Amino acid sequence: MSEGVRSYAAVDLGASSGRVMVGRVGPDALELSEAHRFPNRPVRLAEGLRWDVLALYGGVLEGLRAAGPVDSVGIDGWAVDYGLLDADGALLGNPVHYRDARTEGVAEKVWATVPAGELYAATGIQYAPFNTLYQLVSARSTAQLAQAERLLLIPDLLSYWLTGEQATELTNASTTQLIDPRTRTWSYDIAERLGVDLGLFAPLRRPGDPAGVLRPEVLEETGLTGPVPVTAVGSHDTASAVAAVPATGERFAYICTGTWSLAGLELTAPVLTEESRAANFTNELGLDGTVRYLRNIMGLWLLQECQRAWNEPDLGLLLREAGSVPSLRSVVDAGDEAFLAPGRMPERIAEACRASGQPVPVTRAEVTRCILDSLALAHRRAVEDAQRLADRPVDVVYVVGGGTRNALLCQLTADACGLPVVAGATEAAALGNILVQARAHGLVGDLAAMRRLLTRTQPLTRYAPRDDGARWREAAARIAMR
Repeated sequence: MSEGVRSYAAVDLGASSGRVMVGRVGPDALELSEAHRFPNRPVRLAEGLRWDVLALYGGVLEGLRAAGPVDSVGIDGWAVDYGLLDADGALLGNPVHYRDARTEGVAEKVWATVPAGELYAATGIQYAPFNTLYQLVSARSTAQLAQAERLLLIPDLLSYWLTGEQATELTNASTTQLIDPRTRTWSYDIAERLGVDLGLFAPLRRPGDPAGVLRPEVLEETGLTGPVPVTAVGSHDTASAVAAVPATGERFAYICTGTWSLAGLELTAPVLTEESRAANFTNELGLDGTVRYLRNIMGLWLLQECQRAWNEPDLGLLLREAGSVPSLRSVVDAGDEAFLAPGRMPERIAEACRASGQPVPVTRAEVTRCILDSLALAHRRAVEDAQRLADRPVDVVYVVGGGTRNALLCQLTADACGLPVVAGATEAAALGNILVQARAHGLVGDLAAMRRLLTRTQPLTRYAPRDDGARWREAAARIAMR
């Protein structure tokens, strides 16, 4: 290894797969390689949809074994879900999956105590039926919650198993709808009024804080030589991904693409207006006092579910065929809760088009084109709304995450937004994770310096808008009329 270069392991857990990536970082070096990738498949039990968290932990251990000697480990993953521990620190059952039906109708019960507008003004978190707050309210009368002594969000749970230390990382805690984004600490008033015991949560920590060292049993299992520190990163994968947006200025929007699309702006203060709530924007916390002001869009989940229904056809061929289908024949609202649950996705998309009087996509290529056009249209709405609500104009849109591999989606997003799109940092969450570790160990400077290193070392592709946007405005009007 070159002088001044260090090696870091990023555990990056997505909704459909987990991976352990190794990053080698130096003053002018940022290299990423995959040590191990493993599936993340939820399991449907009699009591509902659950995460197979022990399989995930096994994948993490296997990945650390494959990674070899590293200077630190960081963990990021999806938001809102959690594991409950008893007084001995043992896990009380498999964590519930956010797509489980247990939170149906719970938000209305919460709003009867704390009206939706008041809840948003206090926490800045958009409505989503699976928010941690609604999960906790739905679990209020369960034996499991009554027995629990500790609640750990998923990345913090895995960190605890690796180190034996318990804490709650702030960027992920901000998604629970129990954090005040102005004070960056718990919203005690909201929790008290809704009967949520904040004592269940471990103390807050921030990206860059030390998170313990690998336990002797973990060292033996992975073949690593200790001590190996674990460093808190932006444990919400979107926080890590936004940290890896290769921006060179302030007038930018970002879209973190994957199972979800998270589209918005990086701000220095939350936007807590009623208009912002009505537009369903969220204020999640990021690195260095920033706010991730964004909207959740269903994302490539729509296409992933179709691929599953079609017995996993070749994605490259599917996209090439979709590219030859006329654009904007039919579009759906990619943020509609109707598409949240798994199953029958091609039929549900067809039904939505039929119900709105549009041509019904029949072939796989037509359904795929409908999805990609709809996602680009949702990206356009989010970028336009964010600029208006935050009074922050942008000149460029950065696309990071798995969707950067989808050239058709990137080009359609540029066309829809009428702005240049810069696509890069495909493994954005892992890169952000690694850069925070490197910064904690003195190898990288502030957030701007992290991004400068990204732009020097990562391949980026630029897409220019190809038309004046009139057809996209017409398609946007079609959805608005529904």
